[in-house]
Amino acid sequence: MTHETRRGPLNRVKETERTPMSQYAYPYLNPVQTRTQEVTAWEQELANAIESVFAKGAIELDEVVVGLNKTRVRTRDGSDWTKENFAALMHELGA
Repeated sequence: MTHETRRGPLNRVKETERTPMSQYAYPYLNPVQTRTQEVTAWEQELANAIESVFAKGAIELDEVVVGLNKTRVRTRDGSDWTKENFAALMHELGA
């Protein structure tokens, strides 16, 4: 991994070449290290919904739950999200 650098304003070093994330090797980046199997379509949809809820400013658990309930993603059994079932699922998924 090589990085070419040059001095910019105020003597700050600027990177002119970056290493793509796909080229980082263990132990530096493994975002799915707790995964034991492939992500299901429902889990991916849930992940996208959670990311969207955080992007809209949710910080606290109750804000995340309210945000998820405004999406079309429901629990595996089709019920609304609660603090309890969300926390239990995150524990189950290893998040």
